[in-house]
Amino acid sequence: MSELVLINVSGRDKPGLTSEITGIMGRYDVRILDIGQAVIHDHLTWGILIEIPDESHSSPVIRDLLFRLHALNLQVHFAPISEEEYLQWAEGRNRACYIVTLLSRDIKAEQIARVSAITARHGLNIDNISRLSARPSLNSNGNRIACVEFSVRGTPADLEQLRSDFLHIAGEMNVDIAFQEDSIFRRNRRLVVFDMDSTLIEAEVIDELALEAGVGDQVAEITERAMRGELDFSASFAERLALLKGLDESVLAGVAARLRMTEGAEHLIRSLKSLGYRTAILSGGFNYFARHLQNKLGIDYIYANELEIENGKVTGRVAGTIVDGQRKAELLQEIAEKEHISREQVIAVGDGANDLPMLSQAGLGVAFRAKPLVKESARHSISTLGLDAILYLIGFRESESKQLGVER
Repeated sequence: MSELVLINVSGRDKPGLTSEITGIMGRYDVRILDIGQAVIHDHLTWGILIEIPDESHSSPVIRDLLFRLHALNLQVHFAPISEEEYLQWAEGRNRACYIVTLLSRDIKAEQIARVSAITARHGLNIDNISRLSARPSLNSNGNRIACVEFSVRGTPADLEQLRSDFLHIAGEMNVDIAFQEDSIFRRNRRLVVFDMDSTLIEAEVIDELALEAGVGDQVAEITERAMRGELDFSASFAERLALLKGLDESVLAGVAARLRMTEGAEHLIRSLKSLGYRTAILSGGFNYFARHLQNKLGIDYIYANELEIENGKVTGRVAGTIVDGQRKAELLQEIAEKEHISREQVIAVGDGANDLPMLSQAGLGVAFRAKPLVKESARHSISTLGLDAILYLIGFRESESKQLGVER
């Protein structure tokens, strides 16, 4: 009869430990059923589940391991595992696996406690916890970025309530919490589509143009209501655009020059391009400014409204069909088909109510610094960090930035 033994080792890490431990096991034809290791601040925690082919051989294996690990000044614990326990554990590995991503400026113990309390309450067990962000500096005064990822397993009874619970504590603690299935598509996205205004850039361009036209307050009030979903986008867009009639074409270049990129936007785009992603702007704004960003960032596709200009003056109309929420969703599908990828491989990012259709179409839809209605309706949201926090949602580690040559 074979014997199953779980071995846990802890102590100061040093090169060659895995070779030493498994080398001893190898002399007894031991079979490895599971293995895992974590190192935090040079302290090792190492676990291995083994099958010893002949029960009579367990004592020599354990004896030799115990002597060697003691000599290496490591702590060790042996626990026999029954076949029933093993089969029950193995069956549990077939349950659905999810990823919970905690995003914050600083990770606090209370945040970990409350996130893990919710996963436990919904019947999810934490398999693994990893830090994806860089190790924090003790003296940093700038915009810190912190991310911890939980791999959890189980079958929650109410996924919508689970997401609602995460959204609630995220608001209370001023953090972002993403919850997604750990599917084959998570690290196999191929296309990211962005809204432009208040997503890739900090401003609403139509509001900036309105300032130049002397109707800033009127247009800004309509824009705010439209982005909250209180007004039909196409109708409100036409109303705002009409107020720009007579604006001189020469002001466009000045507005484009002063547009500020959103925090993390340039780092995100550089990283995505280095990883081979395709990128697109799907905007209810204007092509003139989308082309400006395309040239600056190297965006692959742009779709926005063509501001009609006659005799050097804005007419207050657009040429062609308005790019509204439904059109954005259609464009997302069209680009995906052109790139020969599925919708599950698309990430969509936006902030306004008119972005919700495309967010719902994408495999990963992210409401970025969005209005409350949008944040509550989208499956994922980022409010506390910059746009490049999206990299963490696809499992990107800060250390990988060095390999890509795109460090912040």
